[in-house]
Amino acid sequence: MANIKIKKPQNQEFRKRKEKKFSRLRGVRDILFDEYKYYDLLKKKACDLASVYGFNRVETPMLERIELFERSTGKDTDIVSKEMYSFIDKSGNKIALRPEATPGLVRAYIEHGLFNLPQPVKMFWLGPVFRYEKPQSNRWRQHTQFDLEIIGEDSPVADTQIILIAYNFFSELQIDVQVQINSIGCPECRSEYINKLEEYYKERGKRTKLCVDCKKRFNKNLLRLLDCKVEACREVSADAPQIVDYLCDGCRDHFIKVLEYLDEMDIPYNLNPFLVRGLDYYTRTVFEIVPIFEETENEENKDSSSFQRQVSLCGGGRYDGLVEILGGRPTPALGFGLGLERVVKKIREINIPLKSDKVDIIFLAQLGDQARRKMFVFFEEMRRRGYKVRQAFTKDRLKAQLEEANRLGAKQTLILGQKELIDGTIIIRDMDSGTQEVIDFKKIYSEINKRLENGSNSSIGIMEEKEEKKIN
Repeated sequence: MANIKIKKPQNQEFRKRKEKKFSRLRGVRDILFDEYKYYDLLKKKACDLASVYGFNRVETPMLERIELFERSTGKDTDIVSKEMYSFIDKSGNKIALRPEATPGLVRAYIEHGLFNLPQPVKMFWLGPVFRYEKPQSNRWRQHTQFDLEIIGEDSPVADTQIILIAYNFFSELQIDVQVQINSIGCPECRSEYINKLEEYYKERGKRTKLCVDCKKRFNKNLLRLLDCKVEACREVSADAPQIVDYLCDGCRDHFIKVLEYLDEMDIPYNLNPFLVRGLDYYTRTVFEIVPIFEETENEENKDSSSFQRQVSLCGGGRYDGLVEILGGRPTPALGFGLGLERVVKKIREINIPLKSDKVDIIFLAQLGDQARRKMFVFFEEMRRRGYKVRQAFTKDRLKAQLEEANRLGAKQTLILGQKELIDGTIIIRDMDSGTQEVIDFKKIYSEINKRLENGSNSSIGIMEEKEEKKIN
């Protein structure tokens, strides 16, 4: 009996290939339509504030040499030692995906000779950063960051302005926040403090109570023990000496002036002696922006340790030695960074609706192929004139087009059918009331403008001060 080979059907192979589905990597996320409007809002707010205060936007590469972050952020910091994505490229270079923005911005300042410009140089930056963090609520391995940097200014006024901009960013988004602030001094006065801190932690029983990470940090970065979030470590650090008691005259005067300016600007702040920030390059002023929760019972409970347990929405400070560390001239500098993902989450938590910018949308609908062709041309004409026009030219049925107009929030719909083509007219439909009016096609712009002027009571870019507040 002859062997008969049965050929596998092609569609069976196709089904097998189709079964394999791809999903996003762990710790990263997709931002879809409904959520992206929050990111648009935050990016616009960031750019508007930066422009008002005289900052210019720059872009830096996602890829940098590993040495840049080892020398600046710190080789022993968690960001570099545990969280940084790194690899060796085909040329043998050790490369890292940027875990933060500041080192790259300072590198650009030096490399492009921006120190030859009138000082200070004020720059802002928006983009993704990458950290191999443990996936958890509100922590992602890729997130979007907004950074402001002032390079070439040592005045305490600059410290206050940076903090003010960060505070305004959140207050104008209707997020109640408080500034957590401290001074970690300069390398000279800090060395004396670190000696005292070391003596404190060497007292009987204290080191044994520290977490595993803090035991490792003890010989590498003693200051990091102060901002550990582990309960046992917080209890040990509660009675530790405070760095503000060891500041030199210059650092103390600088910090006092910053606080005086904050008082003058009526910016709420909390002097937090445990705030040190986790990056090696910080000097003098360091700060974080934390949310204020309505459920906090009273002022007595608002101690520094309770705020320490809150999630920071923004952090920054001075880094007066960083430019020199990276090969430039001795140059004072400061800045902050904030992650947009955390801010989006906060906006959604407090449930403040976004103010709609759809009030002026004009939808173009058609019936028949000839009408579609004319509306196709008319759509482009209106778009070039600056009208907010929308369409669904791939849909044939008028009912489906009007449903799309409603979904988009259009106030007016222009309808063109065969009869209107012959008569030289067009129908304007008010989407709220459902009333329709036939007008001369030649008068369409004057009629649209009249309706938009009568129906518009909104202003893009400001908040509505009503019982139910909305942000835009």
